[in-house]
Amino acid sequence: MKRSPCVKATCLLALFFVSGCFGPQGHSVEEKREAVRAMRVKTLERLYQIHPDARRAVRASVGYGVFSNIGTYLFLLSTGSGWGIVRDNQTGKETYMSMISAGVGFGLGVRDFRGVFVFTSKEALNRFVNQGWTAQAQADAAAKAGEKGGAVAGAIEVAPGVSLYQITENGLALQATIQGTKFWKDGELN
Repeated sequence: MKRSPCVKATCLLALFFVSGCFGPQGHSVEEKREAVRAMRVKTLERLYQIHPDARRAVRASVGYGVFSNIGTYLFLLSTGSGWGIVRDNQTGKETYMSMISAGVGFGLGVRDFRGVFVFTSKEALNRFVNQGWTAQAQADAAAKAGEKGGAVAGAIEVAPGVSLYQITENGLALQATIQGTKFWKDGELN
């Protein structure tokens, strides 16, 4: 299939914008780890301000992950990259992770958001950390008003045993957009 020069240029431009966002800031591995931990603290503080009940959900969970994501939307292509950390609340082990996303849809701009995954089962946590995770379908459900069937209040259930709070500039998102997103262990920081 032959692509037009415009499509190729758009793809290259989107990759250029996202390429600077592949990892946390810092020169050494320890500086990058510290940047990830600082992002986690700020993100959780913001989440707890917006949705105070989330503190109890995070503390009571098997584990949680906090991610920073920058998405670029250029005409028909959207790309994004990010990084984060997953904490096993039972063992205290922390795993640094990376993420990348791609999709199609009309738009123009940059979107910066944070995601807090809450794992309510050990199997879901282990699968996310050890096998990586790919969000194939868009999680496009309304946030739950209360706890129901083990779901975390105010979060969107994105997979069995996994709920997500997505924080934007406007506060807590009422739907999650994680279509075409891949998560994996960061080879440099672990």
